[in-house]
Amino acid sequence: MFTAASRYQDVGTALYEPPDGGAPVPYVRRRLLPDPAALTPVAVHVVGEDDRLDRIAAAALGDPELFWQVADANPVLDPAELTARPGRRLVIALSAAAGSSHGF
Repeated sequence: MFTAASRYQDVGTALYEPPDGGAPVPYVRRRLLPDPAALTPVAVHVVGEDDRLDRIAAAALGDPELFWQVADANPVLDPAELTARPGRRLVIALSAAAGSSHGF
């Protein structure tokens, strides 16, 4: 259903059964964010003036669609906060499925 780069690849699906007897509606279950301490850090990126998460992910992880891995490793409510301040240090980490933490 989702590409290998998708944050939803390992998230299951379910069916909502409407109480009025209508047709069941498939949906993707909620994705819970991983504990950043459980991720495997591989690098640190210092945010530049015009940085964007997709560009950071492309440079560090080889795929701009992996921007969510950068966001998972640096939890904030609004991902735009991650690149809003030049000089901020972002942890670049592998997904929780890719391995356990080795510290950084």
